[in-house]
Formats: sequence, C-alpha cells, structure tokens
Amino acid sequence: MPMSLLWPEMLWALLAVPGLVLLYRWLLNRRKRSTVRLASVALVRQAMGRGPGWRRHVPPLLLLAAVGVLLLASARPVAKLKLPSQQETIILAMDVSGSMRATDVQPNRLVASQEAAKAFITALPRSVRIGVVSFAGAAAVVQPPTLSREDVVAAIDRFQLQRGTAIGSGLILSLATLFPDDGIDISQITGQRPMPGQQKDKKPFVPVEPGSYTSAAVILLTDGQRTTGPDPLEAAKLAAERGVKVYTVGIGTKSGEIIGFEGWSMRVRLDEDTLKAIATQTRANYFYAGTAEDLKQVYAGLSSRLVVETRETEITALFAVLGALLAVLAAGLSVWWFGRVV
Repeated sequence: MPMSLLWPEMLWALLAVPGLVLLYRWLLNRRKRSTVRLASVALVRQAMGRGPGWRRHVPPLLLLAAVGVLLLASARPVAKLKLPSQQETIILAMDVSGSMRATDVQPNRLVASQEAAKAFITALPRSVRIGVVSFAGAAAVVQPPTLSREDVVAAIDRFQLQRGTAIGSGLILSLATLFPDDGIDISQITGQRPMPGQQKDKKPFVPVEPGSYTSAAVILLTDGQRTTGPDPLEAAKLAAERGVKVYTVGIGTKSGEIIGFEGWSMRVRLDEDTLKAIATQTRANYFYAGTAEDLKQVYAGLSSRLVVETRETEITALFAVLGALLAVLAAGLSVWWFGRVV
C-alpha cells in the first residue's frame, strides 16, 4: 500500500524515540547500581520468588511503540485505498441505430449490448439508480433514473432500431437527465418544444474540475460514427464542465462494413478516435468490444470500477487509534503483572 505524508517535516520528531530508548537503559542501570548488597543472593531469591524476567520490558517497549506510531500520525499519512464508490446514479446511453442489427457480434450487436447491459445492472448495488437513454437519429429517455431493476430491464428490452447516429444527442440528453435544473436545451435533440410555463430559469453555472463529480457517471455505447446531431466532443465538453465521467464503449467493426437496413445500404465504421477523446476529456476510459464475450467483460469491469474506486485518503486516524491501543495495552499489562502503570 503506497503511502505519502502531508506533513513530512514532522518525522523529525521520531528522533525522540532513540532518546527514550537510551533513557530506559539508563534507568535500568541506575536501578541495578542502587540495589542493596546482601550476604546471600540465594536467600533473597527464595524469599521473593521468581523475578519478572522478560515481562518487565514488555510494557515499556509497547509504550515506546505507541509514541512512535503517534509521532508518525502527526505527519498526516495518506494512502491509496479501495473504498466503496460514491456514485448514486448511472446513465446507460445506448446506440439503437440500424447498424446495431449487424451480426459480426453474435447474435447481433443490439442483442449482445442488451444482454451485457442487463448483466451489468444485476451486478450493481441496489442503492444505485439507473437510467437509460437510447439514441439513433434522435435521443430519448426510455427510463428515468430508478432503483427498480425490473423497469430498467424492461426499458432495454423495448429498444427499436432507427436510422441515424446522433452520439452527441445521446450524451447531452444523459446530462440533462442527471441535471434537470441546469436548463440544458434538449428541444433540438428530442424534437419536442417545451410547453408554456415548463421553461425553468437557468441557475448560474460554474464549471468544475473534469471527473470530479462522484455522484453519477454515464456509460456511452455505440457501434458507428456521428451522422447527425450535435458534435459529440462539444457534448463531452458539457460533461467535463460538470465533472461527469463518460465511459465509452465501442462495439463492432473497426474497419467498417456495409449494412442493409429498411431497404437502405450504409457503410458503418466505429469512430474510435471520437470515443477515446470523449473518455479522455471527461477523465474516464474507453473500451473496445469486438465480440459478445468482450462486451460482457467490459461491462463486468465497469461494474467493479463503479462499485469500488481507488482514492487517496488520509489515514491519520488509523495511526492515532493504533498508538492509543498500544498505550492502553502497555498500561494494562503493567497493572496486571506488577500492580502499577508502567
């Protein structure tokens, strides 16, 4: 476990420990010199019984260790620990464009993504809310964030393939779902104009550090490249300004292939560069899934990543508690064995 110190200069105080060791040895030697000379040591030993032996050194050594640990605590140690994630909401933004019917990922891309997403949902803690946004030529919230796993699964099962790929629309609508009071304009994305009286006054917006928002994350899955809608990188900028991490998942053919859909033929190619840029801009990660098994592994990794995260945490309190326990143990043993506190 790598550890660093916030106040390393306090380690100079540890120089007091060797001084305490020398003081203890001096006290032992002084006690020996002040021992009364008696004619028969054997008689004294017989009268006093067996001496304390090694036990007399245990309480002082424990007390010395307590002092050392407490001095180390004063340097405010920090360690990277795996702790439960604080994320409370996950938005699945999933591509439902016509190219998702391609069978290069068995049985096809859509079914593989649906099955992997449902397995991912099952692995998440029940306290995490999950929302689902689908996007093709337009985007729609097919399931607002909820704790009901049954509702989320039903929403994923209702996916219908459509024309177009508006990756930016899916991402912007995901952000609007997470921040309904931020006044994010989604009228051009959903195609629906707000009714009179539904428009809310925008709150003053102050950008935050990218990746710093720990209460939610977006998982964006697509198999193609943008054909319509807002620029995905501009949408990623909105996410970065709100501190939301966008994990991107690419599925299907990297080199591109021709797909038939509703009498149309289209050539689709996975735009990995854009997906990597979105993930980088929002301080998240990009994953490629070339097969159904790859996709399951990606979602399994995302599940563990979102449930447990590694964070730098100050552990001064742990050292302070350990030092206090050592001091109490030293005093307790001294009272038990010798009837006095150290």
